Amino acid sequence: MARGIQDTSTASGVGGGPKRSPRSTAGDASHRWWVLGVIALAQLMVVLDATIVNIALPSAQTDLGFSDGNRQWIVTAYALAFGSLLLLGGRLADLIGRKTTFLVGLIGFAVASAIGGAAPSFEVLVIARALQGMFGALLAPAALSLLTTTFTDPKERAKAFGIYGAIAGAGGAVGLLLGGLLTEYLDWRWCLYVNLIFALIAFLGGLRLLRAGAPPDRPSLDLPGTILVSGGLFSIVYGFSNAERHEWSAVSTWGFLLAGAVLLVAFVLWQQRARHPLLPLRVVGDRDRGASFLAMFISGAGMFGVFLFLTYYLQRSLSYSPVKTGLAFLPMVIVVMIVSVTTTNVLVPRFGAKPIVPTGMLLGGGAMAWLTALNGSSTFAAHVLPPLLLLGLGLGMIFATGMNLATAGVKERDAGVASAMVNTSQQVGGSVGTSLLNTLATSAAASYAAGKPRSAAVAAQAQLHSYTVAYWWSAGFFAIGFLVTLLLYRRGVPASLSDPTAQGPAAV
Repeated sequence: MARGIQDTSTASGVGGGPKRSPRSTAGDASHRWWVLGVIALAQLMVVLDATIVNIALPSAQTDLGFSDGNRQWIVTAYALAFGSLLLLGGRLADLIGRKTTFLVGLIGFAVASAIGGAAPSFEVLVIARALQGMFGALLAPAALSLLTTTFTDPKERAKAFGIYGAIAGAGGAVGLLLGGLLTEYLDWRWCLYVNLIFALIAFLGGLRLLRAGAPPDRPSLDLPGTILVSGGLFSIVYGFSNAERHEWSAVSTWGFLLAGAVLLVAFVLWQQRARHPLLPLRVVGDRDRGASFLAMFISGAGMFGVFLFLTYYLQRSLSYSPVKTGLAFLPMVIVVMIVSVTTTNVLVPRFGAKPIVPTGMLLGGGAMAWLTALNGSSTFAAHVLPPLLLLGLGLGMIFATGMNLATAGVKERDAGVASAMVNTSQQVGGSVGTSLLNTLATSAAASYAAGKPRSAAVAAQAQLHSYTVAYWWSAGFFAIGFLVTLLLYRRGVPASLSDPTAQGPAAV
């Protein structure tokens, strides 16, 4: 192949380099769509890994012999490392070059997956999952920032972000399907080994298509800011994870949540005076961009929650196999993909984000409320499929639009950290939502069963009641998202989408 993709800030004249047209920063036009394929594959690997292991957990627990109390650490270890290090990973992509960060993230993720797949014990598996999260925190923001700097033409950008948003919205459901297939027909370890295939293809493609380089005016890394935000995000995710196993009044729950809030406030204050801030406040200061970050956070909380509880419902209440459970989410995946591409190519360029994302939030909330009607005699076609399709419609409108506007108009030197904020919003939202909903559902099940005679029927009804409570809370998340995005998004089409050279207030 000929010339690859320019991924450095020199392409746009940042740091004193020669200016080029927006199209030239992407290299040969024939290769941009190949680059999208590489980026999309890497992002799919990161997103689906948040759910693919869920299906494999029962088999892994039987094989390695760890307790029910320790089981959640297989999921939490990944979420803690990934969520707390994303902003650092995004800034490293800006500082040392996006291709380098992308390739290192791929290699590290593959090695960690191999260690996890071959894990002889629970402890090794937990370490491997934490390493996956750490390298995923390098990979995810580098991938999105490469997409941001590669596709600068408004029409091409709309198509690219439509595809990318579809992956972000559907990746978790794909993970459930793939996890079911691998666990049922091969072995739970292949839920980790499969990443080696994804990583190899993406690495070879990235090595060939991406051009190396780093910003010439590379600033120093903001170490105090890194420590503050990483510690704050870690404490928030860990605190909510503890709430699943302990009371809200436990020090290990509220103590970490309080510490996380204090550290994040200190981080914001430090960013106002730091010479080279980890997260320049200009990145989050724009209304459209801030609304997009909040939209990703809120929808992530609702989305990952429904994956968890609907998975339990299908397997425990309807007795679905892992494969059949994964296939049940496939219609939603298809709708998310179609709507994401349509939204970014047709609706947003014509109407802007203000009517699109709030409508998506309403549809998501309506789908959650619809799911509360499920009971032990419900059927998939009549009762599960319709709300799933409605949820796919809503998520397709939210994710592609949110990701596009969260990175539109950002100067190239900030593309990595802006991309990291998108991933951080979705990941932390998903972790908080899953932990909070699981805690509320567990409490609801215990309250329902209290005072009733112990029987299989009572236990089944208690579980159904707990799912209903979780769905109502998820509907509440989306309702809040509707109000937030309706108030924050500006009317009309943002200049940064219609004109690639335009810079919004946050990008100056």
